[in-house]
Amino acid sequence: MKVGIDSYCYHRFFGEVYPQQPPPPRQMSLEDFLRRAKELEVDGVSLESCFFPRLDEGYLHGIKNVLDEYGLDRVYAWGHPDGLEGGANQQAYSDMVASLERAQAIGADVMRVVGSSLMFRNQPHEPQLERLARMFSDAVKVAERYGVRMAVENHIDFTADEMLRLLSAVNSPCLGINFDSGNFVRLLDDPVKGMERLAKYVYATHIKDLKPQKGVAADEWYFFSSTPVGDGIVDNMQLARLLARAGYQGFLAVEIDFLHPDYGGDEDRAVAKSIQELKKITAAVELENAETRA
Repeated sequence: MKVGIDSYCYHRFFGEVYPQQPPPPRQMSLEDFLRRAKELEVDGVSLESCFFPRLDEGYLHGIKNVLDEYGLDRVYAWGHPDGLEGGANQQAYSDMVASLERAQAIGADVMRVVGSSLMFRNQPHEPQLERLARMFSDAVKVAERYGVRMAVENHIDFTADEMLRLLSAVNSPCLGINFDSGNFVRLLDDPVKGMERLAKYVYATHIKDLKPQKGVAADEWYFFSSTPVGDGIVDNMQLARLLARAGYQGFLAVEIDFLHPDYGGDEDRAVAKSIQELKKITAAVELENAETRA
């Protein structure tokens, strides 16, 4: 099992600073991020398209060459922050479909997509799921032509049961899930129970660990703030076990969004610590599987 990073870990460095956060100590380019991923000796990267400075063919092919040189698996991540807006944004749908070609251009065979988001979680879910099922049923036909599988993220919007219903309604091997362990927690939906139902549909991951932040209202999305993997409440070891049993072929991508103040605003240090912990987890899971086979 492989370990990777989602570029959203460094969103402040790419220019997206939440109102509750200080500005970053420096700026970061996509190329800077890829060099850092290589230094951290990860296997793969999930690249948020919102942080690409350009999307022309020449630039995308250049990024592919860097990824190939570094030997990195890759996911092209489309849809931040609100994606298809619960199936109500036709322009976003057109951009998502156009992004399949961009994913192919960087050599990605998986594209993370966003159907809804935190912004729409309090709107009725049934109409959103119905609209999204229709959109994705059309989009998978295009995805198949490009040889790219879409992985729709649980984006602090839908529970595991709702995600399963969406996948079942589309019923295509070109649509799976980008399983975000922390975003289920933020809906008080147990990620381990969710993984038990969804593991065979997982094409990509966001591996978060979280703990409550004192002084933040419990209904704020960042009440459960990000920690390095291993320091929070998410049982990522069990999630890795379930993925391994399901034959997951992708990587475990660290994602940090709102770093808990206990960590001094140092996302890079939290990422490095998370990678080391995930390498321990994957090694332990592989050993368990080897012992089981023996």
